[in-house]
Parts: sequence; structure tokens; C-alpha cells
Amino acid sequence: MIELDRVSVTFEGASQPVLRDVTLSIDEGELVLVVGRTGSGKSTLLGTMTGHVPHFTGGTLAGHVRIHGRDTRTHRPRDLADLVGVVGQDPLAGFVTDSVEEELAYGMEQLGLSASTMRKRVEETLDVLGIADLRGAALRELSGGQQQRVAIGSVLTAHPKVIVLDEPTSALDPTGAEDVLATITRLVHDLAVTVVVAEHRIERVLQYADTVVHVGTDGVVTHGDPAALMTTSDVAPPVVELGRWAGWSPLPLSVRDARRRARQWRSRPVLSPPSAPTDGPVLLTAKGVVIQHDAVVAVAGVDLSLRGGEITALMGRNGAGKSSLLWGLQGSGRLRSGSVLATGPAGFPGVDVHRLDAAQRRRHVGLVPQSAADLLYLDSVGAECRQADRESERPPGTCRSLLDSLAPGIPDGRHPRDLSEGQRLAVVLAVQLTADPPILLLDEPTRGLDYTGKAALRRALHELTARGRCVVVSTHDVEFVAETADRVVVLAAGEVVADGPTAAVVVSSPAFAPQVAKITAPQPWLTVDDVRYAVGEPS
Repeated sequence: MIELDRVSVTFEGASQPVLRDVTLSIDEGELVLVVGRTGSGKSTLLGTMTGHVPHFTGGTLAGHVRIHGRDTRTHRPRDLADLVGVVGQDPLAGFVTDSVEEELAYGMEQLGLSASTMRKRVEETLDVLGIADLRGAALRELSGGQQQRVAIGSVLTAHPKVIVLDEPTSALDPTGAEDVLATITRLVHDLAVTVVVAEHRIERVLQYADTVVHVGTDGVVTHGDPAALMTTSDVAPPVVELGRWAGWSPLPLSVRDARRRARQWRSRPVLSPPSAPTDGPVLLTAKGVVIQHDAVVAVAGVDLSLRGGEITALMGRNGAGKSSLLWGLQGSGRLRSGSVLATGPAGFPGVDVHRLDAAQRRRHVGLVPQSAADLLYLDSVGAECRQADRESERPPGTCRSLLDSLAPGIPDGRHPRDLSEGQRLAVVLAVQLTADPPILLLDEPTRGLDYTGKAALRRALHELTARGRCVVVSTHDVEFVAETADRVVVLAAGEVVADGPTAAVVVSSPAFAPQVAKITAPQPWLTVDDVRYAVGEPS
């Protein structure tokens, strides 16, 4: 179905190929998971399979890529449209119509199919994806999971042999991600569609994969059985890390398999979950915050106090009001009612952030939005770093040093638009951290980051809180929360429904519990390090 024969890809100005001498064969009806470090070349590998590399990206492609016998050298992406469907990270950005039914039909219209054929395929796709009740719904009113399923449906109506997805669950809450993955596996098992998925949140997809393809930072690509390849992979989810430490063979790839191996740990006396520290000074107080967008109340009377030295995770399903609350706390989001008061760096109380101008707000509260790349406006990474140093009045090289700790190896001369999603996010994070505000708000900061990048981000956030700063992270990444947060606040329909120490909140939640908590429940362990500390040596 998909054949790569000694494929190498080199972009203009690069000292070495992004992909080096890749030979790979993928059969019909396989689910292939592509893994690797941030910026290693996963998206480039996917691009070779869709024809976007090199036709749209430039650079030089050596070797041959064949999709169902068609060589991408002589077939541009439009010539592969009946064979390959592509689903990006942000489905809303890729929609070209306004409603579900129109979006499902659009691709077939471009292929010139008859009206009767289009009607039949739309009905079939609505049933396959379980979204018949959304037929006439406006795309912008759907949840993230629903939008992602519509995006998959919009390519499925063309009856492709191959569907390529780049981080399809990165913007989804755990429940929405499960729905999308159930849809993907159904396509593979029932319709024999070949699905290739690149994903940083490997823990979500690994148990469903038939093959894992690892893209190394040196451009070398390896592939094989998931359990065998994970034994040496430089990126691995907690279930695999736990299995490596415990010496389990073969490695478990799912919570279910690992839970069977962990019976002796679960039978121990159950420990009480640790309490989060609460002795830091209050740096920000929100009272009765109500935020409304047109007729929709996004935040409904939230009271929240944020303390120095504490990392708070803001969680909840897509559309719960997390982003709206962050903008309200930062001072840019308009409040219908309520107040947000920040204690200044020198301890002056009662600073209403909504009465400050943009420059004054940045000295009190920093915010990295979901669309982090919107904050990058210069023509090179080096220029962005130098500008951040000047604006924040920090020594030259401060921003560059922070960037190297988050995502090393990004050249100063590279244009931000030429970076991967994770690399762009790292640049924005470095710019915001350079300002060193007492309160830092981050909206989905781990999108596009591998486990190493997340660890570097975690270290940077802990360094901030060690200096008395306050950090709030809005995220769907339960594993990052388990490793990072002191406190978890859960929103639902704009209201706070849970607030407490991380272990106390997430262990009891089927949706927000990390892998280790699910494996070792009823123990209050969240991470592999928690298990190591409690168990000592594996038996």
C-alpha cells in the first residue's frame, strides 16, 4: 500500500538530511504509529506519504515513495486525492464550509462525483463515524472531538486507501481523544483503511498500533513490532517506562496488561495521598468572575486564589471554559462581572489587572495562548530572542538560553514558520519566561512537545515556583499534570467542580487519571517515580 524505497529528504540550507535512506513498507489495513523527538522529522515523513514533500515544502527528495503504485515524484498531492486523505492537528483551520453535511460533501465535489453518489457516501460516513445527529450542525459549535471526527469524515467520503493524521488528539480532552481513536480503529478493522498517525501523546495510541515507526534525530528511521521497538525507543509513555523498570517482558502496551502485572503492588496497604503545599503568599485573587461570549456564558461565577510556589493545573473537557478563564485572569478577556486582583512583585495588594494597559499587565501576568505562534512576528528565531531580551530588560542571551533548555538545536537563522509545532511553542515559552512575571498562565503548552520537551518545561516551571512564582497550566495532558502540578482545578460548564491536591483529584477521576494511577489503583501513585519510591526494588 505504502512503499518508501531508500528515501532521503534534505531541505535547502540544511547540513544533513531530515530523513536518511528510509526503506519502509506498510500493508493494507494497518494502523501505524509514528513516534520521535520534537523536530525529528515525523511531519516530514508524513509529508512524503501525502506528496506534500517536496512538491509543497521544497527541498530535495531522493529515492521513491509509492502509494498504491503511484510514485509521488510524478503524482502531486492533487493526483493522490482519491487515495490519500490528510487530517491535520487543527480541524477547524482546515474546514472550508459551515456545516457538517456540507463539509462531508465538499471533497467529493472537487473529485467531480455525481450528486447521488455524494448523498449515499455522506449517509454512510455519518453512520460509520456515529455523527448522524450532527448532520446540520454548525462546525464552529461542535466540540473538539466532534470536529476531529468530521475532519476524518471529510476525507473518508472520498474512499481513500490511506488516511494520514498528524497529532489528531493533541487538542482533545481524554474522552474526546478516546472517541476519535475508536473511530480510527474502526476504520482499520472494519474498512481495511491504512492509517498512519504521528502523535506525541504515545500513551493514547500505542495499544492500538500494529506497527511503530521511530524517527531519530539523526534522520534514521526504524520500524517494527510495538513492544519490541519500545524496549529501546527514546520516547516512551509511562506504561512502557514502568515496564522497563519492573523488568516485565514482553513490555505491556496498555493499562489493562500492566495492571495484571502490578497485582502485588495494589495489594499493599493503601497510603494516603500527599497534600499540596498551601503556605505560599496569594498572588492573584479572582472573585465572582463571569465571562460571556455573545449568548454563551463561558465562565460562570468562578472564585479562585493562586499562590506563589504552586503549579495549578486547570482541567476539564473541551468547551468547559478553561481558555476563557485564563484570558480573564490575565486581564485581556472582558468580564461581565467579578474582579481579578494581582499582588505586585513588591507585595502591593489590590492591583486590578483589567485596569492596566498591556505593558503593565505583562509585568504582573504572562500568558501563552493555545495559538502560541500568533505571538511570533519577526523573521528569525534569533531576532525573536533578542527582542524578548530587550523588551524584558534582561541580559543578552537570556531568552536563547531558555530556548535551548526547552528545545535545543533550533538555529538562530530559522524562520518561525519553518519550525515544527513543538519548536514554535518552545520559542514562545522562552519569550514569555524571559519577562519573568510573578504569575504565568499557559494554555495547552505541551501540544507538539515530546516527553523530553515536557520534562524540560517541567523543570523550567519548577524553577519559577522555587523562586516564589505562580504557574497555571490549562491542559488535557494528564501525564504532564501527574508529573508537574501541585493542585488541580476542574471546570465543567464554566464552573469549578473540583479543586484540591493533584493526587486527591485525579486518582478518583476515570477521565483525568494518568496511566500509573490506573495501573496501581487504589494506591495514590501518579508517576513511575512514585512507584519506585514506594516499592523500592521491583520483584
